[in-house]
Amino acid sequence: MRIAVDVMGGDHAPDAILKGCLDALPNLADSDTLVLIGPSALINEQLDERGVRDHRLEILDAPDVIPMDESPTKAVRQRTDSSIVKMAVAGSHKVDNPVDVVISAGNTGACVAAGIMHMKRLPGVHRPGIAVTIPAFHGPIVLCDAGANPEPRGTHLWQYGVMADILARETLGIENPRVALMNIGSEEGKGSELVKNARDLLKATPGLNFTGYIEGRDFFAGAADVIITDGFVGNTVLKMAEGMAKSLFQAIAQEIFELDPNLAIQFEPVVKQIYAKNDYHEYGGAPLLGVNGAMMIAHGSSESRTITAAIRNAREFIAHGVNDHIVKRIAEVEQAVAPAGA
Repeated sequence: MRIAVDVMGGDHAPDAILKGCLDALPNLADSDTLVLIGPSALINEQLDERGVRDHRLEILDAPDVIPMDESPTKAVRQRTDSSIVKMAVAGSHKVDNPVDVVISAGNTGACVAAGIMHMKRLPGVHRPGIAVTIPAFHGPIVLCDAGANPEPRGTHLWQYGVMADILARETLGIENPRVALMNIGSEEGKGSELVKNARDLLKATPGLNFTGYIEGRDFFAGAADVIITDGFVGNTVLKMAEGMAKSLFQAIAQEIFELDPNLAIQFEPVVKQIYAKNDYHEYGGAPLLGVNGAMMIAHGSSESRTITAAIRNAREFIAHGVNDHIVKRIAEVEQAVAPAGA
C-alpha cells in the first residue's frame, strides 16, 4: 500500500508530522511505502538528523505550502507546487505511480478543494463530506459533515447518511448503525426545509436504520451511532465538544487536587485512562467521504500520535473497501429515494 502524508500540514509541522510518520513504520508491511510530501531538502535534513533511512520511505518534493488562513479554492488553483495540491494529485488517477491514500493536517478547505478538483468525486456522489469519529461513553459516534460543505442541499445530507452508515459498519464494526439527523427539536414539524427534505430522503432509504431527529443535548447520550448535519453546524459541534472535554477534565483534576492532593495522585491513573478513551488524537484523520480516492483530513493541532493513528486508520479504510461499498450502495438506493427527493 502506498500512503502519502503532507509533512507541511498542521500547527506543529514538520516536526510532529514527520515523527508521526516514523512512529508508524513498525506497523507497516515491508511492501508498504510512505510518501513524504514537502520540501525535499528539509525532509532529507530532518531524516539525517534522526539517522533514519528506510526503503519504505519516499520523498515527493513540494516546495510551497498553503497557509491555514488562505482562501482554499484560490490557493489550490494558484499554488500548484504546494504540498496539499501535490498530495491530491498523487492520490488521483492522473499520475503513473499514484498513492492509495493521502493524509494532511493542513488547511481543511484547501484539502477539500484539492480533493474535489484533482481526485474528483465517486460515481453518483453529489458533494463529499468529512466524517469524523468522536469518542463517547457509549461508543464512537460518526459525525458527517464536519466542515466540507457548510451550505448543503437535502440530497447532500442524504448521501452523508448513506456514506457515514457504511463507514460505521466497515471500520467501526457497528452491525446496524442508528442514523439520526441533527435538528433543533425531535418533533416532526420542527426544522428548516433543508432538514425536512433530508429527513424524507433518509426515511425512504431501504436498509438504513434512520431513527429521526436528534437534539444537541442527546449527542453524547448514546441515542445514535451516526449523526448527520451541515458542515457549519458539524464543525462547530466538533470543536465545542473537544474544548468542553478538555475543560471538564481540567476542572475535575483541579477539584480533586484542592480537596486532597494525595487523593489526586491516587486518581491520576484513572483520569488519564478515561481521557485516553475520549481523546480525538487516537482516531487520527477523518475521511473525506465521496472523493474518488482516499483522503484523510487530520486536525490542525495534530500531534505525532495523531498522524500515527491517521496512518493506521487510513490502512483500515482501504482494507475494508469503503469506497467500493459507497458506490454500490448509492447506486442501489438512488431510485428508491427519487420520489422523496422530487
